[in-house]
Amino acid sequence: MQDSLRRAAHAQTDVQAAFAQARTELLRRLVGREALIDRLLIALLAGGHLLVEGAPGLAKTRAVKLFAETLSTRFARIQATPDLLPSDLTGADVLRPQTGSFEFSEGPLFNNVVLVDEINRAPPKVQSALLEAMAEGQITHGGVTRRLAPPFLVAATQNPLEHEGVYPLPEAQLDRFLFYVTLEMPDALEERAILDLALEERLGEAEKPKARALIDLDAVLTAKQAAAEVHVSPAVRDFIVRLVAATRGVGAAGEAAADIAHPASPRGSLGLAAAAQARAWLLGRDHVLPADVEELALDALSGRIGLSYRARAEGKTARGVMAAILQRTPVL
Repeated sequence: MQDSLRRAAHAQTDVQAAFAQARTELLRRLVGREALIDRLLIALLAGGHLLVEGAPGLAKTRAVKLFAETLSTRFARIQATPDLLPSDLTGADVLRPQTGSFEFSEGPLFNNVVLVDEINRAPPKVQSALLEAMAEGQITHGGVTRRLAPPFLVAATQNPLEHEGVYPLPEAQLDRFLFYVTLEMPDALEERAILDLALEERLGEAEKPKARALIDLDAVLTAKQAAAEVHVSPAVRDFIVRLVAATRGVGAAGEAAADIAHPASPRGSLGLAAAAQARAWLLGRDHVLPADVEELALDALSGRIGLSYRARAEGKTARGVMAAILQRTPVL
């Protein structure tokens, strides 16, 4: 029995070391994107999805592709365009001349990590096609439901600068994402480091170096289970609920919710708790601290609230309102 427990402990240590090594590799290739890297790893372990918003040239697509390269799992990229069809994502029945029958050909959603680039360029029907896959881990086509093999992570990007030929994601779609991450412009030191890295990579352009695959499928599944077993104390659970309830005007921070027209649902509490568990596991802890919740709250809840027309007219943002709620919510 003790030997079995020791082997299990060693196996988990090896898995944690693999994730730490992958994180180090990504930090080396993605200057100034530590938070985004952490959110990608946490979303993978928490079974959630990620929406990344930022201006062109901020390494949104590069980050997801490099992240996928560190995993020994299947990856697909979908470039969203206004003429995209739902079947371009889910798959379609294809006629096989040899047999004279139709066979289902799987679409790119039948992969472990799926990058949907510029998701706000996809029409509403295509955006809706993602709902079942993201929420239920399955796809229904022609009356047949097909399960998606775990792990399944959708990492979507969008450009907030353009307003023509785009279809803003509705609240129901935004609520399917565990994290809504916004990227800012780098400072001068970071941009110099980015320039140095780009010039170094150009020297080896013919070789097209990739990030090393450091985490296999078994390691991901083991880590997901271990993260789910991380302890969340009653006090931390209460803190999470206070944060989410405050978006509905409840508690000490409730007055900050006057700018919120659509508050967060219980899905916000569930997602934030799962994300905090994953962060604690990545940091080598078997329990969640309030600091884990505070670190992830803005990215986990900002996309789940809708501001009133007046608040938006005054230039307020969902992230700014959530920051005020976080600041006023007591930890204990």
